[in-house]
Amino acid sequence: MKKLSVKLGILFFVVIFGLITFMFFFLHAEIVDSRIEQELQTLKSRGNSHKAILEKQFDDEMVDHVVLMESESNTDVIITNESGEILDSSAPVENFRRYIEAPLTPIPNDGQVLEEKWEQEPYIATVSPIQIDQKVSGYVYMFQDTALVRILIHSLNEHFLIAGLISVIFTIIIICFLSRGITRPLIKMKEATSQISKGNFSVPLPHTSEDELGDLAKSIKLLATDLNYLKKERSQFLASISHELRTPLTYIKGYADIVKKRNLSKEEQGKYLSIIVEESDRLAKLIKELFELAKIDQNTFIIEKELINLNEFFTKMDQKFSPIFHENEMKFTINCQPNLLLKADSLRLEQIFMNLLDNAMKYSNRGSTVSLTAWKQKKEIYISIKDNGKGIPEEDLPYIFHRFYRVDKSRTRSLGGTGLGLAIIKELILAHGGDIQVRSKENVGTTFELIFKEDQN
Repeated sequence: MKKLSVKLGILFFVVIFGLITFMFFFLHAEIVDSRIEQELQTLKSRGNSHKAILEKQFDDEMVDHVVLMESESNTDVIITNESGEILDSSAPVENFRRYIEAPLTPIPNDGQVLEEKWEQEPYIATVSPIQIDQKVSGYVYMFQDTALVRILIHSLNEHFLIAGLISVIFTIIIICFLSRGITRPLIKMKEATSQISKGNFSVPLPHTSEDELGDLAKSIKLLATDLNYLKKERSQFLASISHELRTPLTYIKGYADIVKKRNLSKEEQGKYLSIIVEESDRLAKLIKELFELAKIDQNTFIIEKELINLNEFFTKMDQKFSPIFHENEMKFTINCQPNLLLKADSLRLEQIFMNLLDNAMKYSNRGSTVSLTAWKQKKEIYISIKDNGKGIPEEDLPYIFHRFYRVDKSRTRSLGGTGLGLAIIKELILAHGGDIQVRSKENVGTTFELIFKEDQN
């Protein structure tokens, strides 16, 4: 009973068998009633035929003729006068006396049924009045043995039983194919998910039609693709963390040993201690960014939104960054549409722009320009940071927001990046309900475009 196909099969069988049984009983009852009614009408019509003949000539000769006709059939007739005295009969009268002696109510001209209980009584019976000159002159009683009726109904029951058995057999066959047809793709999907849980993400899935099963197969395939991607990302992430942590620790340990074991001049000690401090800062920054990502992944970091006037916000950013750009012989410009308001977390927003502006300055040459532009379009606020630095190769653009991904494959330490900055930026923007896009061309420059909805909650 644990198999879905068995459960579905039993459910379908119970429902369909119940419907078939109800329909068979209903149809059987209707046919039996109709057949009995037909037998009674036939018997009454036969009596009316005899009545019509006797109304034309009601004498002993015609009575004998009618009785003789019925003696050769499977029905019996008794003819009486108006007082109920038997004139003649086609069978012994004792079998029918209780029907004849029963008091008669006024009988319609087209006759009436005297007995219709074919299951309990030995006969079904009808009576037709013989009317001559608008006066009842006698009666024609017709009888049919109910044994014949029961044989007819028994034959009908046998046909229904055979039809019912055939219907049940075909129902079982159809249900078996139907339940297996429904559950086969589910079983294959179960096997596929079992393989996925074991790390095999390239399992084939059944090709189903465009229905719920097809949607389920597509969802499982998408899940397998995502899990495979996450597995690779995790491996790369762990390898990157290992590398990024090992490198500064190696520098710190190495230079610390040198300072400890060798008799160095104060100048050399200062040089090596500066390197140790630099690598310690790098390590601290890396750990801080890892903690930031961990909080983002666990949704434990807090976004406290407030209404920010972007003109005032960027004025403060200009005060912080202009001296740094000036020191590096670069130009920093801000162009913000007046009265531009954004609901966001000011600290997180500052973190986003500090990272983007730091990258723009880091990867641009002296004499270059970095521009920040903000404007409103429909119900969205666009903010772009554009530089004319070294640019990003086209093949690297899809991956720059991945964790520990670096365009500089040599991992040069002169720029001091950890490969986590852009990943954090994207997560923070998504947490604000926004989006970030990038356009870049080598030796021309890079543009990061941030898009926020104006009416954020």
